[in-house]
Amino acid sequence: MEEKFRIKSYGYGELAQLYFPNISKKSASAQLRRWIKLSDTVLPMLKSHGYKPGHKLLTPAHVKVIVDEFGEP
Repeated sequence: MEEKFRIKSYGYGELAQLYFPNISKKSASAQLRRWIKLSDTVLPMLKSHGYKPGHKLLTPAHVKVIVDEFGEP
């Protein structure tokens, strides 16, 4: 049985691989970073929750912002 996605803390690469399961962790992280940079709303919202580019750990608040914009992985 497939586990339902949960909003919780994730490592950046861990979340990226959920969105891009068929590529390497490094490539998945780069692609998620691209998505965030291309969005006009995600990075400012992440920053308002204390995120700084390069952080390796995403809090539940950060994950919620990403999921609200891009959907569940």
